[in-house]
Amino acid sequence: MCGITGIFSVEGREIKESWIVDSLKSLSKRGPDNQSYQSFPNACLGHARLSIIDTSSAANQPFSDPNRDWTIVFNGEIFNFKELKTDLEKKGIQFHTNSDTEVLLELYKFYGKDCLNQLNGFWAFAIYNHKEQSLFVARDRYGIKPLYYALVDGYFYFGSEMKAIMPLPFKKHLDKEALNLYFQLNYIPGPLSIFSEVKKLLPGYCIDIKNGNVNFEQFYKIPYQKDQISPIANDYEAQKKKLKELMEDSVRLRMIADVPLGAFLSGGIDSSVVVSQASKFTKNLNTFSIGFADNAFFDETVYANIVAKKYQTNHTVFKLKNEELFESLHEILDYIDEPFADSSALLVNLLSKYTRKHVTVALSGDAGDELFAGYNKHHGEYTIRNGGWKAQSVSLLGPVWKMLPKSRHGKFGNLFRQLERFALGMSLSQEERHWRWCCFLNDDEVRKLINSKYHPDPQIIKEVKASFLKYFTPGGDLNETLLADMNLVLPYDMLTKVDSMSMRNSLEVRVPFLDYRIVEFAFSLPVSSKIDNTIKKKIVQEAFREELPDELFNRPKRGFEVPLLQWFRTDLKGDILNKYLNQAAIKEAGIFNENAIESIKKRLFSNDPGDVHAQIWALIVFQNWLEKYRSYISL
Repeated sequence: MCGITGIFSVEGREIKESWIVDSLKSLSKRGPDNQSYQSFPNACLGHARLSIIDTSSAANQPFSDPNRDWTIVFNGEIFNFKELKTDLEKKGIQFHTNSDTEVLLELYKFYGKDCLNQLNGFWAFAIYNHKEQSLFVARDRYGIKPLYYALVDGYFYFGSEMKAIMPLPFKKHLDKEALNLYFQLNYIPGPLSIFSEVKKLLPGYCIDIKNGNVNFEQFYKIPYQKDQISPIANDYEAQKKKLKELMEDSVRLRMIADVPLGAFLSGGIDSSVVVSQASKFTKNLNTFSIGFADNAFFDETVYANIVAKKYQTNHTVFKLKNEELFESLHEILDYIDEPFADSSALLVNLLSKYTRKHVTVALSGDAGDELFAGYNKHHGEYTIRNGGWKAQSVSLLGPVWKMLPKSRHGKFGNLFRQLERFALGMSLSQEERHWRWCCFLNDDEVRKLINSKYHPDPQIIKEVKASFLKYFTPGGDLNETLLADMNLVLPYDMLTKVDSMSMRNSLEVRVPFLDYRIVEFAFSLPVSSKIDNTIKKKIVQEAFREELPDELFNRPKRGFEVPLLQWFRTDLKGDILNKYLNQAAIKEAGIFNENAIESIKKRLFSNDPGDVHAQIWALIVFQNWLEKYRSYISL
C-alpha cells in the first residue's frame, strides 16, 4: 500500500526533475517508509512506500528488473502473488526479493496486459519499458485503489491523489459538470474530477502509451447477464456453502502480511463475518471499533463487543468525545484535495488513526451491502418492484410525509424522511428513482444553488448519468440496481472514503468482499437469494447465522454517521455563519447564489431540517477546499 506519481512525455518533450519532487512530497502520508523517484529519457516515476510485504529496502520502488529493461511503481497488494511466483519460477524466471511488486513486474513482462486477469488483489500501477520508451498503466477491477491522470500539452501526468497532480505545471479549471454532480451526490463520480483537465481512470481500465499514441482499454467488467442461469441458482443450500467457502479463502489470502494485522469490527453483519473467518487463521485477532461517548443514538459498540467476546479477539473500543470529533473534522478539511462530503469520513479517519497505533493492516467489511442488497434503498426498490398494499399506502400518504418534520438525527424524523423518499421514488422510473435515491439534491435544486456562470452543459450531465444508469433494462431485476451501485456508489463514495482516510493515517485496509470470485459469484445469484419482504442481505445472514451471535440479527441497520446537525446548530454555528457561509465569503467566491445559501442557513435552524446538514457539510468542504487550493485554480 503506497502512493505513486509519474510524468510521461508523449511527444518527447523535456521533463523537469523538480516536477516529480514536488508531486512526491504530497504523498508522504501514503508512504512514510520510503520516498524515491527515477528519471528516464521521456519519463519520471515516483513512489512513496508503506512497507507491508517484504519490508526490506530491496523491495523499495521504483523497482527495476535485473537488466533494467523495465521499471514499475505500484500501489496495492497482490494476494495470490505466491502462487503466481511459483508458476513463473516453473517457466525459468528467477526472483531476487520476496515482494509482490517483483512478481507483478515479471508477470507483466511474460503475459503483457493479459496478466491483469490473473491478479487477485487491488492495484494502481505504472510500468515503464526502457527499450520501447513506453508506459503501461492499470487500475484494479472495482476501484479500490485510486488513480488520477491528466493528458495536457503532450504530457501524461498521473498520481494516487489529486495532491500529486496539483503542483504539476498546467492550468487547472473548475469543471462545471463535476461541480454540479458534487452537490447532487456529495462526491464526484469518475471519470470526472473537480478539474476539467484531470480525470479518474475508471475501474477495470488500463492505458497503453507508445509511439505517441495513448490507448485506453477496458480489461474487466462484472460478468452479469440478467438471463444467465447459475448452475446452483435453484439450490440455496449449495449457494450458502459456496459463499462460506469463498469468504473463508478470501480472508485467508488477505491475512498475508509481514507487519501487524487486525480488523475493523462495527458490530454489523459484514464486519462480523470477516472477523469470524479471520479468527480461523489466528488466535486473539486484533479488532477495533468506534463509538460515541457523548451520543448514545449513534453508538453501536455493544454489538461489536458481543462478537469480540464470542471470538475472543483482542478488542479495542475507541469511545469518542465531541472534542475528538471536532479535531477529526478539521483534520479532514485540511487533508481533502478534491471536494468529498461523505461525513462518515470523519469516523473512518479516527478509526484509522487509532487503529494505526496498533497495526499496519486492517480488514474491513466494505462492499457487502452493494453486493448482497443491504441498504434500506434496496429494500425500498424491492418493495416497489413487488408492489403490495404497503407500498401503495406509503405512496398515497405522500402529502402527509411531506408535511411532517424530517431529520436523519432522530428516530421519527428519520422515518418520515425515508417514507417521503419512498413515496417520491414510486412516481419515478427505475433509472430516475435509483439516481434520486443516490442524491441529496436534484438537478433543479443544484441549478438554484450555483450561479449561472457555473451551470453545467445539460448534455454532458445527461451522458454521465446515463453511463451509470445503463445497467437498467426492461424486465430487469434488483441485480441491476446492485450493479449500478457497484459502479457508482462503491468506487466513488465508499472506497474513496476508506482509501483516503486510511492512507491519511498510513494504514492499509483490505476488503475481503471484493475478491473478484465473490463479486462474480454474487452476480450469478438470483435476487431471491439476497433479499425478500422480511430480510436484506439474506444469503450473508443465513449462511453465517450459526457462526454469529443471535443479537446481530433482526436489528435496525444504522449508517456510519456523525451528529452533524447537532454540531452545526451549536459548536459550529459561529464558523458556519461567520466563516464558511458568510455572505462576504460566498460573494467573493462567486460560485453560489447568495439567496439559496441564506435559505439553506434558515432551514438549518428550522423544525424541518431534512438533509440540510449534508448540504451544509458539502458547502463547508468545498469552501475550505477552494480557499486552500485557490492558487492552483483558474476560475
